Amino acid sequence: MSLKPLQTGVAFVLAFLSGNVWADYTLNMTRGVTSISHDMYRLHMTIFWVCVVIGIAVFAVMFYAIIYHRHSIGAKAAHFHENTTVEIIWTIIPVLILVAMAVPATKVLIKMNDTTDSDLTIKVTGYQWRWEYEYMGKGVRFLSNLATPAEQIKNRDVKNPLYLLEVDKPLVVPIGKKIRFLTTASDVIHSWWVPALGIKKDAIPGSINEAWAKIEKVGIYRGQCAELCGVNHGFMPIVVDARTPEAFEEWLSQQAKKDAQS
Repeated sequence: MSLKPLQTGVAFVLAFLSGNVWADYTLNMTRGVTSISHDMYRLHMTIFWVCVVIGIAVFAVMFYAIIYHRHSIGAKAAHFHENTTVEIIWTIIPVLILVAMAVPATKVLIKMNDTTDSDLTIKVTGYQWRWEYEYMGKGVRFLSNLATPAEQIKNRDVKNPLYLLEVDKPLVVPIGKKIRFLTTASDVIHSWWVPALGIKKDAIPGSINEAWAKIEKVGIYRGQCAELCGVNHGFMPIVVDARTPEAFEEWLSQQAKKDAQS
């Protein structure tokens, strides 16, 4: 017997259990870098484990009934039509579970929509197919376009790790400040989605939607349009460059001077 299949299987199991593999495992929600994203993640995991427990209980009862009440071992079905107590129990328990889940979900939803006391307001406008950012009251406004080379898009060059996730001008924001985002669009419906910030807001022509974020860490955070908006929908990425307040103010001052001169 050849050991090759066995060796392949062992290698697969070891790779599956390795830390590097799990480090790249991204099926679950991201924890993010804002308080809102943390709240969303905790709520998601809480609801997930509640569903897991319910699923285990339901399948346990189902398999118990299948195994120990099967016809082959002589089990006979009970003859009854209604049981008021059972009907009350299986109505009340789900209601209580739903209420228990609705309370924390409502708290998170209310917090997500509380844009008061913001330190900075940025208007985000979706176009086919780019984003425009306007720092309200700061005199700064610019378009952010896809920066991935056309040669990569047309498969004439090797695609880099940030394929279709690069822009010529990222959205620069400060950390530790409450930033209010106003999303709208000039043509069709878009959706401004940055998972690390816990934000996914539709940008609708003639309408303004609000969201907010208070970023905790300096870094680059990427997202994309999450609403099918036309043939180049996949070519309007989002890049958020979070800097220290001092570095942000310096950038904002320089950008305002450039805009004033142009």
